[in-house]
Amino acid sequence: MSGTLEGKVALVAGGTRGAGRGIAVQLGARGATVYVSGRSTGGRRSEYDRPETVEETAELVTAAGGAGIPVVADHLVPGEVEALVGRIDTERGRLDVLVNDIWGGERLFEWESPVWEHDLDNGLRLLRLAVETHAVTSHFALPLLLREPGGLVVEMTDGTAEYNATRYRNSFFYDIAKSSVLRMAFALGHELGPRGATAVALTPGWLRSEMMLDAFGVTEATWRDALAKVPHFAISETPSYVGRAVAALAADPEVARWNGQSLSSGQLAGVYGFTDLDGSRPDAWRYMVEVQDPGLPADPTGYR
Repeated sequence: MSGTLEGKVALVAGGTRGAGRGIAVQLGARGATVYVSGRSTGGRRSEYDRPETVEETAELVTAAGGAGIPVVADHLVPGEVEALVGRIDTERGRLDVLVNDIWGGERLFEWESPVWEHDLDNGLRLLRLAVETHAVTSHFALPLLLREPGGLVVEMTDGTAEYNATRYRNSFFYDIAKSSVLRMAFALGHELGPRGATAVALTPGWLRSEMMLDAFGVTEATWRDALAKVPHFAISETPSYVGRAVAALAADPEVARWNGQSLSSGQLAGVYGFTDLDGSRPDAWRYMVEVQDPGLPADPTGYR
């Protein structure tokens, strides 16, 4: 991949782990200054109760070649988000890339549980974490992003607009959350496009996040051991893959061509030529449509 991001400033909201961490590190690898926000810090964990922290992510950004700056912030608290953006303005005077990757819902939704059986408090909490946080962050961050032309907003979700339009996604609350984020990118595209900025929705494929690896009892080095129980996991990808997708978008002088669209890591790999860490190019959403959903035997040949 070509194109440096030196001199560019990014905010990865929800960059503690998973896709957010992969994105922050890959932006750093292109030379960007990356503010990493989240609730998990040394000595204080979020409701996830996971060991990853914003400080660790920032250190990885710096080690990759950028400048990582950790900021502890709850994106449901407007005052904390306003202070975060104010700090970026004071310290850098610009914001070139905003990645809305706040989520926090893995332990809140119930698979295949109808709305009348789903825990209501958990469902409503999921919607606040997945939707309200993005709106709060955009409200405060976009005026700074629009100060210079060419800004990019990436709304992270699960599933492309085409895929989600005809498929039920796990539960009432999960489905609404992920579809809402897709629509956010569409709406932001209309609001930002005429003002010189670009908004897109972006989905990874089957992500080998820290939580996913732990759930399968494997590590990144041994992830293929999970195929014995979950054969379709063969199409999975590292968080670095979607991170490289965001970095490619941020470095593209013609990124406005994507404004308002729903994109995937596999799709963009085919356009920009980047690969996952192992040199492959997983195309998970095409695989799911053509192999997994029809019930065919797991075989990623031709899909990665």
